[in-house]
Amino acid sequence: MLWIGVVLLLGAAILAPLAVRAVRRWFRRRDADQVRPRAMAADAGTEVTVTGVAVPGPQGPIESRLARKDCVWHGHEVLRHYWSLTEDSATGERVRVRACDSIADYGAAEVFGIAGGTATGRDRLPVLVESEDAALSGADLCLQRVVGRPQRGVPAPADDLLPRVKGRISGLFRGETIEFEYREWIIRPGDSITVHGFVDIRDGHPVITAPPDGRLRIEHRREVPPEEKPRRPGAADALLLSGGTLVSACAGLLLMLAGAT
Repeated sequence: MLWIGVVLLLGAAILAPLAVRAVRRWFRRRDADQVRPRAMAADAGTEVTVTGVAVPGPQGPIESRLARKDCVWHGHEVLRHYWSLTEDSATGERVRVRACDSIADYGAAEVFGIAGGTATGRDRLPVLVESEDAALSGADLCLQRVVGRPQRGVPAPADDLLPRVKGRISGLFRGETIEFEYREWIIRPGDSITVHGFVDIRDGHPVITAPPDGRLRIEHRREVPPEEKPRRPGAADALLLSGGTLVSACAGLLLMLAGAT
């Protein structure tokens, strides 16, 4: 019985480093999945891809400029639709075709946060996302309004939107104006997003910014059903190795004590 106990203790000694590594790996993976700042801080100076939910930044929720919706990010565009004269390739005659130009384009620059799906404002500060000049995809279209061109002496139906447009309205304004189209996109608190960027540390807190040689990319995602989410074996590995180490050590010690008496 004594030699069995020795073998079990040797086995526990071999398993112990593996169990420690598995537990550490599991904690790191869990922290990364939950977008914990300490896990992001460990990736400082590297490019990362982080998936979580959008949460308000230090300034709290913001309001979109055109639709007046609560959000963490908003952007809008103004399109000018016009008639353009072009030559018909078949007849050689000049014909009118409908075209449009973007005359205003704006994206919010406010900082917001990304957190794990179970995070709340009381749990911890979220990892911050610096959205200035970010490339957005999949954001919800919350407003789309088409208005006719303004007539002299007649109030334009777009008067309530035009003063809210951020930035300069500019363009060639070629052809005959038909109408103007206002469109606005937002990301709401709680929306599932994926952020591709660079981790920087500011005032001791991780911030995801644009990479040195590119732009920050933010994707608004639809929630993945639980059955489609990949299962990661990290927790099971850590539990099995830790449990095996503990059982082997305890059994070996008891057998050695029993054999010595």
